[in-house]
Amino acid sequence: MLIRAILEWDNEAQAYSATCPELNFVSSFGESREEAIANLKDAIYLMLEPSWSL
Repeated sequence: MLIRAILEWDNEAQAYSATCPELNFVSSFGESREEAIANLKDAIYLMLEPSWSL
């Protein structure tokens, strides 16, 4: 599965933000591009993970 990610630098926060528009704009951030992408992957995984609570 390919999922588009949008990376942006935020001067005020001095961090990168990563957003995925196709998945309800799930997003994350990081101090580097790599960290922002890794954090976004974690957020996407948690969002797509099946809910086991009944």
